[in-house]
Amino acid sequence: MDGYLKSVILSATGATELVTLGEIQSLWSGYGSIVRYGLNDASIQSVVVKHVSLPETVAHPRGWHTDLSHQRKLKSYEVETAWYRDWSERCSEACRVPKCLALESLGDEWIIVMEDLDASGFALRHTVASRTALEAGLSWLAHFHATFMGVEPRGLWDSGTYWHLETRPDELAILAHEDPELKDVAALIDQKLSASPYQTLVHGDAKLANFCFSNDSNAVAAVDFQYIGRGCGMKDVVYFIGSCLGETECERHAAELLDFYFMTLHSALALRGVAVDTDALECDWRAMYPLAWTDFHRFLKGWSPGHWKINGYSERLARQVIASIQEGV
Repeated sequence: MDGYLKSVILSATGATELVTLGEIQSLWSGYGSIVRYGLNDASIQSVVVKHVSLPETVAHPRGWHTDLSHQRKLKSYEVETAWYRDWSERCSEACRVPKCLALESLGDEWIIVMEDLDASGFALRHTVASRTALEAGLSWLAHFHATFMGVEPRGLWDSGTYWHLETRPDELAILAHEDPELKDVAALIDQKLSASPYQTLVHGDAKLANFCFSNDSNAVAAVDFQYIGRGCGMKDVVYFIGSCLGETECERHAAELLDFYFMTLHSALALRGVAVDTDALECDWRAMYPLAWTDFHRFLKGWSPGHWKINGYSERLARQVIASIQEGV
């Protein structure tokens, strides 16, 4: 650990000394790491630190390293810093996020010192989601979307999600061979999602792995806000469901999970006194569901054509969307 990083952590926590408890994970393409540190003589026992430090050479796991992808990652760290500095404190317990203790940036280096969610009762991670965990995650998203309904994304992405079309031209170009019909309608799908009158902040990477659960899975907190920005809430919902369920489970349970999300969203909007026609919002966003699913499917087919998430359910929705657009619906 370098002296600068250590001084930031000690200053933020009031600790007299710290010890490395272990790396939680390395960041994508070797751009740094997330590490848990134990503290001596502090009011809290541990913190989690996201330390972005750019490598001299970059090796993307799927061979996608380009200057565009590099610049996208740099902006994502600027966005995450802005999220914790300007926005995160608006989140209630119903859409829990880690408390930010310190933010530092120096050149192409970022340090975010955060509450250790494990120590705060969110130590459980799921690789396979139970129904309780699914509903907890969807409830988090509903309350999050209600909290930020209609805000302007100051300092965040103008269009949230890491797969947004404008930031993924290379993956789109691959579709000329993989799925030319999908490529042809990609821009119109993006336009329709952006034209929804009900825009909120979307987490942008709301996969199961980015949710930390209580021991009974009834309570949940979310992490990783590099791709938070303006968008239709269905983008988060479809990505979360798709990260939890396979093809057969999506066919069986997606409709009822969507019902649960909207029931919770209605309650969350009422709780916050948001001045919006909730029935009109639900009607609009239900129509956006297949579009949002197809939007992510578009990215995935270009980025990793053999990915397990490219399945019959996704293909069926995509073909329906393509047909409706071709028919001018």
